[in-house]
Amino acid sequence: MITFYPGPSKVYPQVADYAVDAIREGIVSLNHRSAGFMDVVKEAVQLLHDKLSIPADYHIAFVSSATECWEIVAQSLTRAASLHPYSGAFGKKWAEYAYRIKPPTELNQADVLCLVQNETSNGTQVTMETMAQFRREFTSIDGSALIAVDAVSSMAGIAFDWTLADVWFASVQKCFGLPAGLAVLVYSPAALKRAQEIGENAHYNSLLFIHENFAKFQTPYTPNGLGIYLLMRVLQQVPPIAEVDVTTRNRAKAWYQFFEQDMAGSPFHLLVNNTAERSDTVIAVEGSESAIKAVKASAQQAGITLGNGYGDWKNTTFRIANFPAITDVDIETLKRFLLSFQQ
Repeated sequence: MITFYPGPSKVYPQVADYAVDAIREGIVSLNHRSAGFMDVVKEAVQLLHDKLSIPADYHIAFVSSATECWEIVAQSLTRAASLHPYSGAFGKKWAEYAYRIKPPTELNQADVLCLVQNETSNGTQVTMETMAQFRREFTSIDGSALIAVDAVSSMAGIAFDWTLADVWFASVQKCFGLPAGLAVLVYSPAALKRAQEIGENAHYNSLLFIHENFAKFQTPYTPNGLGIYLLMRVLQQVPPIAEVDVTTRNRAKAWYQFFEQDMAGSPFHLLVNNTAERSDTVIAVEGSESAIKAVKASAQQAGITLGNGYGDWKNTTFRIANFPAITDVDIETLKRFLLSFQQ
């Protein structure tokens, strides 16, 4: 079965061997405060800096999920209120979740701007150019204001200008090509300073407590040790993000051309018309409910899993993951299937 589901998505095939190594070498049995496990954490953190070109002064921690990161931003980094412009279901969910923890009073006093860089639900994205504009405009109001970015569907798939935000986070079950159950949290010196000023330290996942532990390459609780080890091994094998970025964007361009040209006259068309807003890592395709239902069922019979629609687009779209673990052979197989599909 070939999967193009946009998360959890295809894992690198080498992960199976890495998991066996973790068991045989006793990695999964290590105490999370032991020197051996701290070495794994230290190498994984350093590889993230190296392979993703994360600035040396930005801090990295591992948590359970991107959803937990929503909580960390609201608890530990928001003074008055957070502002949440969004274009899809996950941005909306983040806003709703954050406002349950930190109910907004005056949004014009917001001190954290929360953005979803790649909106998985509908295949839209915020470009680095737009991020730079947000940075200029939001921080011009308050020089200490922070920007937090949900990059779940894009981290490790495309290159970022990390300095355009203070917090970035992503779960690993998408562009990292790993099983679910782990998230990468990246935060700037300014974010750490804000956490110290607020002083929130009442939860196991308070950023101050997390930082205190990761400064020693430890975790505040018993972590997903296997997930961290697998992340380390995958980072050892993948090219630097500059190379991955070129591949991802070229593949995305080819996918969009495929639907605009090769699939012209088919029951399907691209959901996002504005080319500047189209995601490089999740391609959303629209059609009638009957056509979408038929193509997903036919694809499944052909050994291909397409991503379901989500939220407002649940029944009228399918989604195609454009993540690094997916091969050129996989992509050509799906394209041949779509060209041959008859409703």
